[in-house]
Amino acid sequence: MEIEIGIGKSGRQAFGFDDIAIVPSRRTRDPDDVDISWQLDAFKFDLPMMGSAMDSAISPDTAIAIGKLGGLAVLNLEGLWTRYEDPTPYFEEIAELDNEKATLRMQEIYLSPVDPDLISQRVAEMKQAGIVTAASLTPQRVRAWAPAALGAGLDILVIQGTVVSAEHVSSREEPLNLKEYIAECPVPVIVGGCASYSTALHLMRTGAVGILVGVGPGAACTTRGVLGVGVPQATAIADAAGARIRYLDETGRYVHVIADGGMRTGGDVSKAIACGADAVMIGSPLASATEAPGHGYHWGMATFHPTLPRGARVQVGDRGTLQEIMVGPAHENDGKLNLFGALRVSMATTGYSDVKEFQKAEVMIAPSLQTEGKSLQRSQRVGMG
Repeated sequence: MEIEIGIGKSGRQAFGFDDIAIVPSRRTRDPDDVDISWQLDAFKFDLPMMGSAMDSAISPDTAIAIGKLGGLAVLNLEGLWTRYEDPTPYFEEIAELDNEKATLRMQEIYLSPVDPDLISQRVAEMKQAGIVTAASLTPQRVRAWAPAALGAGLDILVIQGTVVSAEHVSSREEPLNLKEYIAECPVPVIVGGCASYSTALHLMRTGAVGILVGVGPGAACTTRGVLGVGVPQATAIADAAGARIRYLDETGRYVHVIADGGMRTGGDVSKAIACGADAVMIGSPLASATEAPGHGYHWGMATFHPTLPRGARVQVGDRGTLQEIMVGPAHENDGKLNLFGALRVSMATTGYSDVKEFQKAEVMIAPSLQTEGKSLQRSQRVGMG
């Protein structure tokens, strides 16, 4: 139901993760009997997750570690790892910058051009470790730089931007035709982001194996403030899942919905799946890992845009190792460690045996979920406070 904003303009109400709750069913399960694995094209993963293509979170080394833990990490092929043979000094410098100087200095650091030879080298490093390799490019750079990655053995290509559409219009250059390119590409392609039913449906029709859902929910993203564009994640995921049903009815082909951003805790991950996601893409939780290249800081892919930055450098600290953050054990009670152990227990508690079943879980609007009975935690800033 649409709400009138003013004469001549109305809009739907939308909901984020903090606005909803997962409702227990009549059944519970043993967590050891729950299957949270994810099958993407020919590749099977123990965890339904992707590491976001952000320099502060994903390096070749952390991609390898995430792969060995059962996830899929995406390396940014337009980031520091493909601009510098040894980007370590720049990561150290970024971590030391004052907030007032961070954006300008990062713009300068990222002016160094991408080296196609480094693209090949980074993909080869990951490939040689025996993991499934995935990497990201913006639509404008795919034709120029994807061949280097594919030649080095890339397994999955992610075509990613703030918003990616199937019908980009430009009077200055010939835009990438996603449908034609994906049909020619020798590896599976994931595209995004998007945040609406119609855009999700059109992206599915390009032939992508998966779509990224999320515009502006990330911890380091300022798109919603800079551009005023975005949709709260619970609604965006549910709308994309609805588009998936329609596309499946039309073609018999299943396209994966990947919730991209806005997830801080295991509860957020669980809600994303319950809203209809097949997997989640996380950035800031991984950037807070001991092994992360960002030294306790996190920034998005548009933070260093030369004319209109749409991201901030935020401090995420050092919460624990990648293993502790992804699969535990947890030594804190705030839900920010053992994210996928939490997903498993959430599914068991509500009675669902696998991710596809959990997508059908009942959810309800619950604005008091985060505060009801939690006054002591909030006043003492512990747990859910």
